[in-house]
Amino acid sequence: MNQIYERKLWGGNEFDFYSGSGSHAPEIINPYLDSLITFFKSFTKPLEVCDLGCGDFNIGKQLIKYTKKYYAIDIVENLIERNKNCYQADNLEFFCLDISKDELPLANCAILRQVLQHLSNSEIQNIVKKLEGYEYIILTEHLPASNFTPNIDIISGQGIRIKHNSGVNLLEAPFNLKISEEKKLNEHVLENNKGRIVTTLYKVL
Repeated sequence: MNQIYERKLWGGNEFDFYSGSGSHAPEIINPYLDSLITFFKSFTKPLEVCDLGCGDFNIGKQLIKYTKKYYAIDIVENLIERNKNCYQADNLEFFCLDISKDELPLANCAILRQVLQHLSNSEIQNIVKKLEGYEYIILTEHLPASNFTPNIDIISGQGIRIKHNSGVNLLEAPFNLKISEEKKLNEHVLENNKGRIVTTLYKVL
């Protein structure tokens, strides 16, 4: 991930961090934000939220005020330091952690936005074990446009499973996440048959 930001593989200018169009394009992020804000506002007691893979925080910064506590986590140390300098709030904390290896903050809800799609199955399995400690999971993944074979393994990095007509499905093998409820919050269909970005809410058993 360090190389992705250093080499600007997701775009942006040479002077700052940029987490790609999926974190900035209004047609993608505005419906996403609307659905998450609606969910957060449905609670009389605000949730504590753990953002696993917060990136450049263009999205997270718009969610802080709807939460009791917002833990923002990324593996890139320079990015986290930049975020700490750019964003401050009484209920906001940033951490530089490897979410597949390190202990994560306790919270009611975990957010993973287009993070797992870049990771190997073994790393995802490590993360799933930790996700079982949250009450809610809000997962966003880039998936093929139609039927696909879930969870074909990849090497961690910039790429995702689309070229293998695959995508991450936490409910299928080898992950088999146990849930009591599932609800699609948002779906954005990309142009030129490049797939769709799907956000799903899970309530964990």
